[in-house]
Amino acid sequence: MNWMLPIPVLLPLLSAGLALVAGPRPRLQQFISLLTMMTVLGVGITLAIGANSAPIVLDVGSWSAPIGITLVADRLSALMLVVSQIVTLAVLVYSLAQNLSDTDPDVPVAIYHPTYLILIAGVSNAFLTGDLFNLYVGFEILLAASFVLITLGGTRGRTRAGTVYVIVSLVSSAIFLIGIALTYAAAGTVNMAQLSTRLREIDPSIALTIQLVLLVAFGIKAAVFPLAAWLPDSYPTAPAPVTAVFAGLLTKVGIYALIRLQILLFPGQGLENLLTVVGIATMIIGILGAVAQDDIRRLLSFTLVSHIGFMIWGLALVNKQGVGAAIFYAAHHILVQTTLFLLVGLVERHMGSTSLRTLGGLAKNYPLLSGMFFVAALNLIGIPPLPGFIGKLGLAQASVTQGHWQGYALLAAGMLTSFLTLYAVIKVWNFAFWQPSGVTHVTDTDIRKALSKRQRRAVVRTIETATARAEEAESLLHASRTRREQAAQGASRLMYASAGTLIVVMVAMSVYAGNLFGYAHSAALDQMDRSTYLHAVLLPNGRGTGESQYFAQDAPQQLRDFAASARQATIEDASRDDVETHTEIRPKRGDQWRYEWRPPLKADSTSDEMVFYLNLMENMRVLTESFSKGGAR
Repeated sequence: MNWMLPIPVLLPLLSAGLALVAGPRPRLQQFISLLTMMTVLGVGITLAIGANSAPIVLDVGSWSAPIGITLVADRLSALMLVVSQIVTLAVLVYSLAQNLSDTDPDVPVAIYHPTYLILIAGVSNAFLTGDLFNLYVGFEILLAASFVLITLGGTRGRTRAGTVYVIVSLVSSAIFLIGIALTYAAAGTVNMAQLSTRLREIDPSIALTIQLVLLVAFGIKAAVFPLAAWLPDSYPTAPAPVTAVFAGLLTKVGIYALIRLQILLFPGQGLENLLTVVGIATMIIGILGAVAQDDIRRLLSFTLVSHIGFMIWGLALVNKQGVGAAIFYAAHHILVQTTLFLLVGLVERHMGSTSLRTLGGLAKNYPLLSGMFFVAALNLIGIPPLPGFIGKLGLAQASVTQGHWQGYALLAAGMLTSFLTLYAVIKVWNFAFWQPSGVTHVTDTDIRKALSKRQRRAVVRTIETATARAEEAESLLHASRTRREQAAQGASRLMYASAGTLIVVMVAMSVYAGNLFGYAHSAALDQMDRSTYLHAVLLPNGRGTGESQYFAQDAPQQLRDFAASARQATIEDASRDDVETHTEIRPKRGDQWRYEWRPPLKADSTSDEMVFYLNLMENMRVLTESFSKGGAR
């Protein structure tokens, strides 16, 4: 099955080239994009089923790990890959129905489909790679495509927001590249499986520096506080389908990288206090920003930042229940955020605006849209039995299981954030859906009668300030829309069907919550155990499956010596994780991880090298035990 691993990356890249050539023929572009997305979704589901038994590994170009680039589909990457493919397919159908690919002088639509396919290839590469530098390549591919999509149309507002997005993305990529350089200088490899052992051998202060550098880089991409100020001003300005796929997917690639960083590469490194503070601040400050907004797009952008904190919550607990709940919540959040932004796009098509100051009467005039928004909003809040509730319940149980102050503090912050999310959703529902159209937000007639003159002046100033701020936000969003988008009205049934499909998927997550939560829990256990991942990538002999592990006998002696020493080093690395390391028990600061050793090679082998290696390690074990018991003099 490993031959299928390159398909989610290569097929979109090849299709992007075909779609670019087919630029003058929009229908052919649409056909190429749809066929590609349906194919990679089928491949992703197949990989997810296969990864449930064991990780699927491919050494690219037959260059053995850890020298070559490795693609790995374990439960974590396969789950994220499938969910990302579902939402990208739904958004693609939505964008086709919205006629983003029609000829228009204001929109460079000939590049929409090629760029969208490149974005998908970058996301798939980031999820499937087992190499730290190739993860950087995946980020750069998706970011390069996102630079084009976020400025699609070239309007003043989108150019302004895109400039901020580009600068922040380049800064995070530079920090990530610095972290990779430090990692390779300290450990001599960028293979994640080999790094999971070698990073624990280097000086602790150097390891902490590398961890913090990578944490900052991934934190910017995941939009955690205080590195999330760029997101609410960038995402709402793009077209509705682009905003939907950005909000639902791109930040989760950062979360995925953080899970790999904290659980696979740097387990038990004593940063749970920092992650606890970051998670609480992300939840609280993000949702406080949401309740202060008068535009639905900006409000949802702040809720996006806030609910990233729930995933940091699971990482901060560092137990398998918390990490499993964080993985499940990330999969759910991809769906719910994408759905909400697609529905807001429908609101904009019908009403010409997303400002709560001008909306009203949607529940009466558009009951189907209102019902779909109601279900998705309940899922965002976490109302049972929807998957949002299941993910939060898993996080709460993990906090209680941990029993430390971090868990209880995160639980309190999560409950407060959920209540404030409820308030924000009720605010949107009352103003945009429930109240009749034409009703203003503030009527100060009764206030003027009840308050003193001085208090009335303060209230009037507050109202004027809030009004000016809302008008400024409305003008920026208006400036970001092309003339065609401003004149567009109505929505097709296909747009409703694409958003409704995601709601059906969310309901299905509730129906099969036990199976999906168990899959996420197993994914977390794989990351915390690490031996399954390490041995799937490096095999028992410390090398991958590629042909390069067998160096030619006629090669120069220097190369053969280097290959032999590299092989021996990887064998020793692989041996350290042959048994489960109990990462649920957090070591105290300064303690070193202790390992039991088991022979990583098959005992029935007749290789002279293998027998010598096993005998040598057994003698070392006996000698070590004799010293520990005081038997040696």
